[in-house]
Amino acid sequence: MSLLTYVLTTRVEHERRPPSIAIAWVLGLLAVPYLALPLYLLFGRRKLQRQPPPALAQPLGRHWAEDLILSFGLPQASDSRVRLHADGAISRTALFDTIARARHQLDVCTYILGHDVIGREITDRLAERVRAGVRVRLLIDGVGAIQLPRAEFRALRERGIETAVFSPLLARRTNGPRNLRNHRKMVIADGAAIWAGGRNLAAEYFIAVDGQAAWCDLSFDLEGAVAAAAATQFDADWLASTDTSATPPPRVSQQTESSLGITVAPAGARAQFLPSGPDQSEDTVQALLIDACFRAEQRMLAVTPYFVPDANLALAIRLAARRGVRVDICLPARSNHILADFARSRSMRGLAAVGVSFHLLPFMVHAKAIMFDESLALVGSPNLDSRSLLLNYESAFVLYGPDEIRWLANWIGSLIKASSPFESRPPTLWRDLAEGLLLTVAYQL
Repeated sequence: MSLLTYVLTTRVEHERRPPSIAIAWVLGLLAVPYLALPLYLLFGRRKLQRQPPPALAQPLGRHWAEDLILSFGLPQASDSRVRLHADGAISRTALFDTIARARHQLDVCTYILGHDVIGREITDRLAERVRAGVRVRLLIDGVGAIQLPRAEFRALRERGIETAVFSPLLARRTNGPRNLRNHRKMVIADGAAIWAGGRNLAAEYFIAVDGQAAWCDLSFDLEGAVAAAAATQFDADWLASTDTSATPPPRVSQQTESSLGITVAPAGARAQFLPSGPDQSEDTVQALLIDACFRAEQRMLAVTPYFVPDANLALAIRLAARRGVRVDICLPARSNHILADFARSRSMRGLAAVGVSFHLLPFMVHAKAIMFDESLALVGSPNLDSRSLLLNYESAFVLYGPDEIRWLANWIGSLIKASSPFESRPPTLWRDLAEGLLLTVAYQL
């Protein structure tokens, strides 16, 4: 009966799963049906029915990645002014500048809002915008919201900040299983300017805490139509979390750029918004990465805090390395997730055997960025793990400008200089078995 339930729900909902995930569910339903079936009904769904933003027409002669993203029904690339942040201090300045420039509407989406000095400073600035007549909406994920005391939510609302929790664990507002988390990180001013990247809105992502250096992370801000595309996505997420009509942010003219001491790409650099998650018909970021691996000719360069790719992405990286593409991946030697560090070893050993270079850093790295050759880069919130690429709601931005790609290559190159090489060692029998068992559920972690 449990296996029949799996087959029927999969067929009726046209649910597509990677083979390893499908096999894990089937084996679990066969071996322990009374345990696996409730878990499947709670957490088994991966895609939800939500309308994607309308696609826009664009002339021929565009990058292949633009064609792929347009085929998903997502907005086209557009000319943008992109500024990449080398460290937490610069990112903090850019964040506050984006908040301050809002005149009509300010939308904030985050996984975590810290109950700390940075969290308080941000909420104070949001409240100041409310006093200036700006509509401020704050959307925080249900898991991230656990870290914030209930009194803080009351205080936010009392200060005029509209607040919503995405898929709260103890309430049923969003459709689908509660293990589908909103990992998007965006601050959008008037639908015209955006601050985004890998940083949550908490102290460790910006400043030293308790004598520990700030985490190494990557964020950026940009201006242009890409911000409007992200604002449309925020509206959809807000509607899914509140069951109220979303008001589109007004489109206002660009303000004079302030001097932030940030690396500035020339106006006209092309960028494209790429959301992924259960609200998309395809695994958009995963598809782009796999396609890029097969198209890469010279180099793939990446930095990620967690590396637990599914079999499809691991195979694409493996084949790229085999045909001579230089693949360098930066990771923290020890991240803030012990299980992710344990689960990554099998993929790393297999890929290292075919020439992939892993660079282990002696500090926590939370940055997410990938570049291919000198023509394509992806930055934003997705990690290189199955949960991020196949389950989470994520926000990625594709950069096509040579200046941004060169900046990223130099920045990741500076991390490599501070790293140690990964030493591949054959696992013991018990470790090999433990890794295999953990990887069957790694996508849920």
